[in-house]
Amino acid sequence: MTTSETAHIYRCEITLWEPTFFASREISAFYQTEPLIGNYALAYALGLCAAPYHSDTTVRYKADLLPLNQRGVYVTPATILGEPKFTLSQFNAQTDAYWYAFANNAIVTRPDDRRARKDGTNWYIVDPVTGSQQKVTANNFPQHGRIKMLALGNRAVCYVIAREPLPLPRYIRLGKWMSKASVEVTHATSRPEQRPGETVSVFLNPADLPDPKALGTFDLVSIHPVPLIRHARLAGAFYRAPDGGWLPAGMRFGVESLP
Repeated sequence: MTTSETAHIYRCEITLWEPTFFASREISAFYQTEPLIGNYALAYALGLCAAPYHSDTTVRYKADLLPLNQRGVYVTPATILGEPKFTLSQFNAQTDAYWYAFANNAIVTRPDDRRARKDGTNWYIVDPVTGSQQKVTANNFPQHGRIKMLALGNRAVCYVIAREPLPLPRYIRLGKWMSKASVEVTHATSRPEQRPGETVSVFLNPADLPDPKALGTFDLVSIHPVPLIRHARLAGAFYRAPDGGWLPAGMRFGVESLP
């Protein structure tokens, strides 16, 4: 969207109905969720774009989010309202099979009609009839650890900015476990206003700002896939949100440089 168009602004208040986990930060065997929700995740959760049912782990942000720029649709990251609440849990990915063994970054299991053979540090699954064997390879997932999740009852707010009126769902799924959340939407329209300087208290994606040179001071949270900023001091064109806050006009998904 340009910085001169009237826009539909949707304030979306999200209430978590289940513990919600994002792998924001990984420290040894501790997997931590930061008290925020990234705008890429929200674009998928709100149904603004769709990922394929089967993923081959190819990053699709560019393919999925660029069409939203063409439609004039954007969603900000979500900011937790009040003090964030967390819940801690432990997990253990050991198999419940009758026989198993630990290997290097893998848990070895075998079908009942197969044998397992260890050769040095390597394990092989052997077919006793044909003698063929298959090497057990490392699995790129943790076998045990602790998880810090956003607790049930947390509330967060994000803003959807659209050129045309846009239907939004009342319920969404979030995080690696597709946790349920409700969405309460407040709608308003706004024309851009030039402001000499405003402090935006909610989270923003700096890669999506129309003019990075207009960005002054800010607080940075380093997470994947892109760091987010909060309490940013900006100048330029702004929309007035339904709750009275200011949002930079002209934001779009800055994914053009991605492969």
